[in-house]
Amino acid sequence: MYRIAKDFPDDIIFSEAETCISLYQPTHRFAPENQKDVIVFKHLLQQLEDSLEPSLSKEAVKSIMEPLHALKEDAPFWQNTMDGLAVFATPDDCVVYLLNTTVESAAIVAESFHIKPLIRYFQSSQPYHLLGLSSTRFSLYEGNRYGIKKLEIDADIPRSMEEVLGEEHPEGFLTHGRYGGSDGVATFHGHGGRKDAIDKDIEKFFRYVEHTVLERYSKPMKLPLILVSLTEHQSLFRKISSNPYMIADGIESSYESIDLNQLADQAWEQMEPIYRKKEMESVDRYQNAKSNHTGSDRRIDVARAAFEGRIATLFVEADKSIPGKFNTESGKLEFGSTDNPERGDLIDQIVNAVWKHKGEVIVLPADRMPGETGLAAIFRF
Repeated sequence: MYRIAKDFPDDIIFSEAETCISLYQPTHRFAPENQKDVIVFKHLLQQLEDSLEPSLSKEAVKSIMEPLHALKEDAPFWQNTMDGLAVFATPDDCVVYLLNTTVESAAIVAESFHIKPLIRYFQSSQPYHLLGLSSTRFSLYEGNRYGIKKLEIDADIPRSMEEVLGEEHPEGFLTHGRYGGSDGVATFHGHGGRKDAIDKDIEKFFRYVEHTVLERYSKPMKLPLILVSLTEHQSLFRKISSNPYMIADGIESSYESIDLNQLADQAWEQMEPIYRKKEMESVDRYQNAKSNHTGSDRRIDVARAAFEGRIATLFVEADKSIPGKFNTESGKLEFGSTDNPERGDLIDQIVNAVWKHKGEVIVLPADRMPGETGLAAIFRF
């Protein structure tokens, strides 16, 4: 009846259906708040049916709404929601996204899907890796704007110095004390010439970690990597590392003693400027393209280029809506009214056209948006 989607864009976005349903709703993870979510969902379904009834038969309305009503009755689903919900439906398909962030409620019937909120969500939730490293162990995490989770490392990958070096390393010649710091991490104190042997073993272990993370994770996934370790370990690991995905600034803390929520906040402080820089570089490319007449923020130019498959990168304003559509037969814009949502949103229509031609779509807040029309594009030719 319906399916849970994780990848974006899903195939439903490229549907040629004349009737497209878009539903957004904030949800809750825990009781008692989540007990009201299904009631809100029921009201949104009624809004959709009110929008569908003037143009479709009762049988057609019942058919397209059937998977949404099935979702409404799925009690286990409503007991396991997250912070937001997005649902897209056509007469032939229905897709559900569970979101890690809240969204504004919306129930829209139009000729194209309302996907700007979802683009913005996935755009800002681009993943990254965190490498938690101590002198004797390591762990890997994957994070995004909305949180982090510990990765399950394959059982065949050693994670400790003892597993990597066996019993040859001189840990037996160390005393363990906590008077080196207050983070709960043992401080090792070598005796005599054993300190050199200890340092060499730490370096061997770090070289193993560096190679394993680079070959098994960084190269295949190509994600930014944040190093989480004490200051002295940051220095040594960076000295021996050749991982091009590791960012310049790390988190100087013991990964074993930091709360995951706190770690997520500190990681986002590192990643946000990187993502913001990429946005600014894209805007700079647009400004250069516009000066060379290969970019424009004129709505008619952008609309025509979108349906001709000529847009390489499309910029859209996050909270902007332009009631109306582009008439592909006449090549003209037909503006509508917010009182007639079935007319659709020109921006949504253009976004869908760009997606279908494998273009890039970037959603920006108004203060970072190039131009003032709500749309701007870099053309392929």
